[in-house]
Amino acid sequence: MIIVIGAGQAGLAAGRELRLAGHEVLLLEARSRLGETWRHRWDSLRLFTPARFSALPGLPFPAAPGHYPDKDEVAAYLEVYAAHFGLPIRLGSPVTRLRRTADGLFEVQVGRVDDRFTASGVLVATGPFQRPHVPDLALPETITGLHSSAYRGPAQLPDGPVLVAGAGNSGVQIAAELAATRTVTLAAGGRQAVAPQRVMGADIFTWLSLSGLVRAPVSGAVGRWMRKRDPLIGMGPRHLRRRGVRVTGRVVSVDGRFVRTADGQRLAPAVVIWATGYRSDYSWLQVAGALSDGLPVHEEGVSPIPGLVYAGLPFQRSRGSALLGWVGEDVARVVGRLVDRPGGRS
Repeated sequence: MIIVIGAGQAGLAAGRELRLAGHEVLLLEARSRLGETWRHRWDSLRLFTPARFSALPGLPFPAAPGHYPDKDEVAAYLEVYAAHFGLPIRLGSPVTRLRRTADGLFEVQVGRVDDRFTASGVLVATGPFQRPHVPDLALPETITGLHSSAYRGPAQLPDGPVLVAGAGNSGVQIAAELAATRTVTLAAGGRQAVAPQRVMGADIFTWLSLSGLVRAPVSGAVGRWMRKRDPLIGMGPRHLRRRGVRVTGRVVSVDGRFVRTADGQRLAPAVVIWATGYRSDYSWLQVAGALSDGLPVHEEGVSPIPGLVYAGLPFQRSRGSALLGWVGEDVARVVGRLVDRPGGRS
């Protein structure tokens, strides 16, 4: 049997690929329902990719090609995908330990100590959103602080000015939404390129796909350039200024009831939203040689450990590696390597 850890977009695509190849497979999903990672994001979130580029292999996204799906549409699509292909999924099953047995198999421990599975191969598809990261800065009681993963919409916040710390796509979108109803400051860590959502009447991902840039391997010069220059999509700090958002340097300290920034600003927000990303947590992956400094050792998703591969990591192979419309291509590659290597046959 081959076990897939995680039943998000990468895990579901992997389950289908393995089933089509005739392998016994089991998907283990930590949450109690498919698509919960999407449902728990902010209410107004929409994909940057239109429906034509938002489908997993074998099942079109059920919307007009140019429609930009919202988070709940994505979550519903993942449930439909799993049902359509009859994927064997065990929900509410967080993996707490993965180890190698003396005979070269893998033992996967789920929750309770006595709840274990043995597999000849493992595909890790836990995704990039593992542990919300908040800087080690203690806010006073007068300031409400929350990570962007806990933000749902303006109505949940107390009155008063908001500081959004972090100018990635999430931070920019949240700041833009809040600017319609309150005073907003965006603390940006530095300058970042911005790509328009549409170019000459077509979505930016149409051009990225036609040009091959979205598939350019990060092992090559073009792929490395793409990774280094990975832009914000559609909107950046300059656009926010036009909406009345104040843009400052990154947050560096908290002094009493004030938040200080790298460019010397002294702010007194009522709310701080930490749009500061996520950190990986592979503490459960206890296979010798699988990790380096806490992160997976791999080449385009293939681990040096026979029978262990990954899917859905950002820039695992290319810009498209963690995107709905392209993750299936990476999955096909790593599944092929998984079942062809010693220790990876079911």
